[in-house]
Amino acid sequence: MTLDKDLQSIQAARELLKQAKLAQAQFAQFSQEKVDSIVAHIAAEAARHAEELAKLAHEETGFGRWQDKVLKNIFASTKVHEHIKSIKTVGIISEDPVNQVMEVGVPLGVITALVPSTNPTSTIFYKTLIALKAGNAIIFSPHPNARVCSQKAIELVKRAATEAGAPAGIVDGVSLLTMEATQELMRSKDVSLILATGGEGMVRAAYASGTPTISGGPGNGPAFIERTADIKQAVSDIITSKTFDNGVICASEQSIIAERCIYEQVHQELLAQGAYFMNEQESQQLAKILLRPNGMINPAIVGKCALSLAGIAGFSVPASTKVLISRQDSVSHQNPYAREKLCPVLGLYIEEDWRSACDRVVELLTNEGLGHTLVIHTQNPDIVRQFALEKPVFRMLVNTPAALGGIGATTNLIPALTLGCGALGGGSSSDNVGPMNLLNVRKVGYGVRNIEDLRQPEAAITPAIQSASASLAAPAATPAPAVTASAPVSIFEDTRFTGGQAPAAAPAAITTAMTAADDRFGCGIPAPACHGTHGDTCHDITEENVERIIKQVMGRMAP
Repeated sequence: MTLDKDLQSIQAARELLKQAKLAQAQFAQFSQEKVDSIVAHIAAEAARHAEELAKLAHEETGFGRWQDKVLKNIFASTKVHEHIKSIKTVGIISEDPVNQVMEVGVPLGVITALVPSTNPTSTIFYKTLIALKAGNAIIFSPHPNARVCSQKAIELVKRAATEAGAPAGIVDGVSLLTMEATQELMRSKDVSLILATGGEGMVRAAYASGTPTISGGPGNGPAFIERTADIKQAVSDIITSKTFDNGVICASEQSIIAERCIYEQVHQELLAQGAYFMNEQESQQLAKILLRPNGMINPAIVGKCALSLAGIAGFSVPASTKVLISRQDSVSHQNPYAREKLCPVLGLYIEEDWRSACDRVVELLTNEGLGHTLVIHTQNPDIVRQFALEKPVFRMLVNTPAALGGIGATTNLIPALTLGCGALGGGSSSDNVGPMNLLNVRKVGYGVRNIEDLRQPEAAITPAIQSASASLAAPAATPAPAVTASAPVSIFEDTRFTGGQAPAAAPAAITTAMTAADDRFGCGIPAPACHGTHGDTCHDITEENVERIIKQVMGRMAP
């Protein structure tokens, strides 16, 4: 009797799991040196076949540019390996003799990995390296639209692993692709974690399976060009990012936000560097093909170049066109220009000032892409800090192409192709996922106190309360110490918090310009002096306000 395809695929998945579990139990006994040598060999073999598999992926899926897929394959093998090769993951991974605490790395077990059609070979290289580095086995479930190139990549890493001495079954993939097989992998009690990268539906299914899951999420990253930015470089970075592999990396920019005072310069620079501004009719024509009727991304436009997109939509553009831009003034889930667009298309918003630009950033991210990525182009370090404190993303990039900066190629973020969106984005991690996310850590703590120490805490607490009480007893009329020009104005510049030297001052020209025309970050007057006359400035994070709050708290603790 011949089994139906779905039943055959389920049985094949179970066999893969059985083999992976046996292989991982053996692999978990390997030394750090042996694990590292296996991982290094896999990375080298993957890099050696980077071009071959890039061309195959482009041919099969039709997404992006094969030349850029070569770079992604090299990034996912060589760059990822360079980052992880010195990380300790086996046995005792850290010891603190002073506090008498020790940490031991414990592999998760068997990992199921979902592979997107947009990055079908590079994702396999990357996930194999980080999974094995952490001592795990990994089983892939490729996207059906990229089955051939994904299977080639899986066979490559399988062969490289066994050549280097790994047990058979430590890395493998589903060859008979069905939804039932993928569900069997995700729901199996023998799977410790699902590492999900792909469409929203598949990621939701992973979380619904009941198996612990780490995932990426949809991006919708705004690019804010602030008035102090190097406009020419900012535009170059945005176009470089949005055209890299024709925009299929989810960290790439989805919209531009520019302050009105610099918009004309931004507009001219975009034109000069290959942007085409669609008129209202052309924008409507393109909007009709960007999304499916159910509101999801239309696969037919993913990874297509600007010329092809215009042709599909029914209008023509100059042959030099790199990106298509649509002027927008609204944000909604029905507006494709305010959503993730995995192709070289950008919405453009003009805002009166930085405050309305900030509001627009949050509005776009709330519409889609919470927790993912945004990029800001500025020369003002205060703005970077303010954005970092407030904006609802876990990757904030500064003066870099977002697609490449988000994955750690042009920044020193962890090199990764799974970009967590944290609880904001409905995920379990906000990290650029690496081997330490695929490892449990066993803590070992030695006894350093006894119960009598716990019963007599007063000896340690009393001096602190007495000191606080003495400070509060000082005459109320005592003036606050004067703030000199070099005094810290932010906890980021205060050596008590950084443990080192305060950062160098901004260039004189920028500082002068900000002092003369930029009142966005408080009046600069110490809190006691501005009380009642400068609004909420007394709530700024200044040295005086921090000390005032500490005194208030300590005062409440006093008997």
